[in-house]
Amino acid sequence: MGKALASRACRAGGGPPTIRPSPAKLGRREVTKPEHGFGIVGCGVIAPFHAKAIGDLPGARLVAVADTSPERALDLASDFGAEAVDVNELLVRSDIDVVCVCVPSGLHAAIGVRAAAAGKHVVVEKPIEVTLEAADRLITACNEGGVTLSVISQHRWDSGVQALKELVDSGKLGRLLLGDAIVKWYRTQQYYESGDWRGTWKLDGGGALMNQGVHYVDLLQWVMGPVERVFARTRTSAHPDIEVEDIALAVLSFASGAVGILESSTAVYPGLSERLEVTGTGGTAIVEAGELKVRELKEEKGETAPYGGKAPASNDGKRGAAAAANPADISYIGHREQLRDVLHAIGSGGKPAIDGAEARKALEIILAVYESARSGRDVALPLAVV
Repeated sequence: MGKALASRACRAGGGPPTIRPSPAKLGRREVTKPEHGFGIVGCGVIAPFHAKAIGDLPGARLVAVADTSPERALDLASDFGAEAVDVNELLVRSDIDVVCVCVPSGLHAAIGVRAAAAGKHVVVEKPIEVTLEAADRLITACNEGGVTLSVISQHRWDSGVQALKELVDSGKLGRLLLGDAIVKWYRTQQYYESGDWRGTWKLDGGGALMNQGVHYVDLLQWVMGPVERVFARTRTSAHPDIEVEDIALAVLSFASGAVGILESSTAVYPGLSERLEVTGTGGTAIVEAGELKVRELKEEKGETAPYGGKAPASNDGKRGAAAAANPADISYIGHREQLRDVLHAIGSGGKPAIDGAEARKALEIILAVYESARSGRDVALPLAVV
């Protein structure tokens, strides 16, 4: 993928020749057109998670996949009973009405705009894009094309995150005071060398924050509300051969008056479980690796100790760090639930939970972090689009 994809994925005739595995080879019989046919553009690490999610959904079928590497496309197609085709063919096929865009981040708009122009609903991997201008171009194309746009942020469907959101929305945590998102993962230099787009400003858009931390940036703003100001520092400490940061630290000021810390790194060996911590006047809740680990509410336990409340029990550590050290060590269930939400939006004519405008919020916060780190100053949101 990478630079080759940048030059080839978006030109007419780019991509692999049509390769259609026979039903006999795949051990599957031909089926009639389902209610929703899916195509995947980009057959890298994340594409199988989309394919598995599609296969789990009633009324959905993966029809075709495309990649600039014919071998990679054929491998994915063979694994999931689909066809490996040229990207141009995929985008105009009448049996495909939803396209999952799994190319490098800096190419999301290029592929997504073409899909929207072809009348396809668009599902884009995180982040929505690497600049606000490109994100807005994609949003506009989908709006003008009358198609649904959804951007993957599958951790919103984690049980612990759902429980935390309910605590906030119900008022049980009271007035929000603090909100912290902590993603201390580990990636080897080999990870960055696995694709020439990784660790570049042009196609990755950033480092630990843009690629890994974006999930929890989205969760933090979803739970805590809009961010007004950012003060940040970034470093490239453990991966000297990459352009972007492997450590990012930011202080956030929310419109509500709450404050928070955002930490994201790919330099923390061996990789720790990600955390989302929220404190309000009514208590504290902590999500770790997708599970609600701490739920301490004044209304339930009161303040019984001489100087405050009773400290909660420590983390039982039953769940591992998931993708903390291995990007492929994640569940596809969140992707499945988000695609279910997309299909519901398409069927009802409503908006998906994470449309383009919603996904743009996390991108804007990340870009504000980078601007603050470059300038050494506080940065106010919203940012100007240039």
